[in-house]
Amino acid sequence: MRSLLVVVFIIFLTSCSSKLAYNNLDWWVYWYMDDYIELKDEQEEKFDAHLQNWLSWHKKSELTRYKAQLEDIKKQIQNDTFNSSIVYNNLELARSHWERVRDEVSPELAAIAKTLDDEQVVTLFAALEKDNKEEEEERQEALEKSEAERLKDRIERIQETISERIGDLSKEQKQIVSTYAQQFISTGDAWITYRRNIQNAARKLFVSRKQNERFEQELVSLMQNPDNYKSDVYKQSSAHNMTVTATLLAEIFSTLSEKQRQTLIENVDELIETVDNFMD
Repeated sequence: MRSLLVVVFIIFLTSCSSKLAYNNLDWWVYWYMDDYIELKDEQEEKFDAHLQNWLSWHKKSELTRYKAQLEDIKKQIQNDTFNSSIVYNNLELARSHWERVRDEVSPELAAIAKTLDDEQVVTLFAALEKDNKEEEEERQEALEKSEAERLKDRIERIQETISERIGDLSKEQKQIVSTYAQQFISTGDAWITYRRNIQNAARKLFVSRKQNERFEQELVSLMQNPDNYKSDVYKQSSAHNMTVTATLLAEIFSTLSEKQRQTLIENVDELIETVDNFMD
């Protein structure tokens, strides 16, 4: 189910998408859903009504939150207060945006889920397992590389991501990335295990959906409490990686040239303008 909910965020988070794309999120959702399940006419009618309500809620309630956070980030950059604690808090706030969307849409999704027939359920979980196997194949390809090659790839990904926001990196900044890249803990295997854990729990619910009077409540609980299906090691590793990310970004920020700082502010301004356009 999380795969479906992610669509709600895709357009905003990619930032390069246009107002037209945001205003046609319903089309994007249906396009994405086709890879997982084909709704029947009555189900699609109900889903469409819910989707329009979700999008209206998102536009009225959530976009103002995104804009407020972006404006705060701009002030933090301008005031030179963008330390690791503030970066970490911004990462936490971004996660809370996702959680509110998840909690908003999950009750209606659970209600529609109860109406799925056996063929639809089989198709859904077969598609999810296909994704799992593709993830495993990508993971295996990565593991076939040497540790040094994997580290090099990670460093290049991080450098590319940062340079997209501030421009070309200095030697010092590249060294900072190289240093912190070594501190990240790989969570690939744990991520796949988590996916299977939560999917297996959902599958058990779907098997008994016709007899289980609490099916909807239990499915909502599953969707709204995904951490229950993560191992302690996975949760600890993810928390560690988030701390490393915050510290890395704060270190990079402390070395920004005036040109890089201005480039970063311009990028934030573009995001704010994008959100403003979505709100019109």
